Amino acid sequence: MTVFDFASKSKKITELEVLSADENFWQNPEKAQETLKELEMLKKEVSGLSETESSLNNLSELSKISANDKKMEREIQTELEMLDQKLLELEKEMTFQGEYDNRNVILSIHSGTGGVDAQDWAEMLMRMYLRFAERKKWHAKIISESRGQEAGIKSATLEIRGRMAYGNLRSEAGIHRLVRLSPFNANNLRQTSFALVEILPELDSASDVVEFDPKYLRIDTYRSGGAGGQSVNKTSSAVRITHLLTGITATCQSERSQLQNKEKALNILKAKLFQKNLEAKAKEKESLKGEHASVQWGSQIRSYVLHPYQLVKDHRTKVESKNPADVLDGDLDAFVEAYLADNCKL
Repeated sequence: MTVFDFASKSKKITELEVLSADENFWQNPEKAQETLKELEMLKKEVSGLSETESSLNNLSELSKISANDKKMEREIQTELEMLDQKLLELEKEMTFQGEYDNRNVILSIHSGTGGVDAQDWAEMLMRMYLRFAERKKWHAKIISESRGQEAGIKSATLEIRGRMAYGNLRSEAGIHRLVRLSPFNANNLRQTSFALVEILPELDSASDVVEFDPKYLRIDTYRSGGAGGQSVNKTSSAVRITHLLTGITATCQSERSQLQNKEKALNILKAKLFQKNLEAKAKEKESLKGEHASVQWGSQIRSYVLHPYQLVKDHRTKVESKNPADVLDGDLDAFVEAYLADNCKL
């Protein structure tokens, strides 16, 4: 099966159209919505391919009747270059084959070993992902943040909403390592810092069901942090929810009311439990195969070296960049595309 696989996609569209025309189609509204979403995405892919194929055929015919016409040849060449770029974009779009790739993202960052340097590193990563979202014209929002006493953040959670947000960002899950001359050390010594990035797909309330007994939830409220003055929250509107059976926690402090923060924190908790269930199923599947599943959060996925040389290296795909400043400013496309090429279902 190729990335474009026009015939297979067209056949699937026909099948889904027949299914959606059935008189009993809406008896299961959740499943019906999923079907229509899949149908819409397939139609968009096939439409793009059809338009590109038609343009290529037109250019082919035009080239036959414009022999020795230099001006026309230049115009045809320009059109071919534009079509080539469009095909590259279509190919990239179709590498998003994961079940949750079109979901929004809940992204969490936790500082690791390295003290103040690690907390500063965690904040650098948060800025990197905010800039990446801005480059993609997505909407990103900090929904909880725990500041370090001296600098940086202990942890933070972002909500990122945009087309194929999870498909783009799932490659970022894991441990990120920074090597640099410490700005917090009087002797300016070289320091290695670590931070953990968690990537969760936002749940679809229509199809993703996470069941748990409310009696196993502990809900704490506190005052959310701020910059001081009028920004300080005078009431305990921030919410932290702990799932007592697993120890998994979720917090939210971005909304104005405690009720809104509680609802958002609960959604984050459900996403974390959903991810935990997916990981358990994956491990069970691998054990049945007699294989060892990789530890998703326990492996160092990328190193950012600022001293004694300049280099960012992804340890999974071997992609490198000698411009760490650009990467830390949100230029992550090369790393994302390499990960997709290695992991998409072709």
